[in-house]
Amino acid sequence: MLRVEHLEAGYGDVPVLKDISLNVAASETVAIIGPNGAGKSTLVAALCGLVQPRAGRILHREAEVTRMPAHQRARRGLGVVLEGRHLFGELTLRQNLTLAAAHARADAGAKPKIEDAIAEVLELFPFMRERLNDAVELMSGGEQQMVALARALLLRPEVLMLDEPSTGLAPLVVKQIMSTIGVLRSRGMSIILVEQNVALAAEVADRAYVLSVGRVVHEVAKGEWPRFLADDSLVKAYLGG
Repeated sequence: MLRVEHLEAGYGDVPVLKDISLNVAASETVAIIGPNGAGKSTLVAALCGLVQPRAGRILHREAEVTRMPAHQRARRGLGVVLEGRHLFGELTLRQNLTLAAAHARADAGAKPKIEDAIAEVLELFPFMRERLNDAVELMSGGEQQMVALARALLLRPEVLMLDEPSTGLAPLVVKQIMSTIGVLRSRGMSIILVEQNVALAAEVADRAYVLSVGRVVHEVAKGEWPRFLADDSLVKAYLGG
């Protein structure tokens, strides 16, 4: 579904990602874990088109998208919820969702009417029914995170990238978001989860790549989560914990 080959990227003259290679299969949830400064958010930015790679390739369904602008990647089915959410705070919840639904990917089968598409995401986030006419900037951080996730889903992505979705949120909200990720996973969506909380990542991800100083230094294969989490030397070596 998504393949990265020998990717290098950074900001200005500062290299961040160095020779990154990874892959995400259809209907697979893959976590990207690592300490602060490892390059996790830069990797997401490169995958969604906000940072242009210096070398390497990014392929979606075997078509190269390395130099494709971010909006074209979204139209191909690469959805993202960035850290910081980047919502239109002065607009209402309904307006935020309507804008996303109007730009949904057109090659994902019959495109539902905007109101029908919004009704589908309201099933995942019932609290939104009472907040549709509220400005997003008046909502709590947890509510805004769920709005950002709903907005991304309305674009009808094949691959959904989530950058630190639990950061700064109350435990109950984190539980709700992880439950939603679990539902999306059960529906067969491919998910890339960047998550500092390794225990949370282990709950929903099939496997993981560990980043350190811009490189993949370890891969947690399918079925290896218990052994990885139980090995204090591995956790300390790769995550600094």
